[in-house]
Amino acid sequence: MDDSDSDVSDPRIAAENEMEWTTTERGDTEFRRKQLGRATGGEKLGCSLYELPPGKRSWPYHFHTGNEEAVYVLSGEGVVRTPDGETELAPGTYASFPVGEEGAHRIRNTGDEPLRYLAVSTMNDPDVTGYPDSGKLGVFVGAPPGGRSDERMLSGYFREDDAVEYWEGEE
Repeated sequence: MDDSDSDVSDPRIAAENEMEWTTTERGDTEFRRKQLGRATGGEKLGCSLYELPPGKRSWPYHFHTGNEEAVYVLSGEGVVRTPDGETELAPGTYASFPVGEEGAHRIRNTGDEPLRYLAVSTMNDPDVTGYPDSGKLGVFVGAPPGGRSDERMLSGYFREDDAVEYWEGEE
């Protein structure tokens, strides 16, 4: 690369230190996030940088029926809850979460410093997300979870117990 190339801005490249954080706070769930994949126009692969304060948790315990996820810990300490229990997370730890109930997960910061990690996922559409603790499901059509919500043609969260028969309300 010569000096003339250094002034060229490539929209497929994002500098984390030039991006703004988005913050989510709800009870013991609290984190900051930078959507790196979205910033570079990624369509089939998502990647976000997360930062959890000490004692806080990530998204509620969940699994995806259409998307695989993984995390790579950059700094800090924590645990990941899966159907097999809790496993410690430390810098250099990589964890993958397959499609289906066996991929259910939630991360908690157990240290005194922020827990920083990269979360990577496929961006398949449609996707249904299961929430075993609350008995809910989420539906995403038109853009996957982590995708642009303004591009979705159908989405929502529903209690599994509210299921109805196919013909209910159709006659």
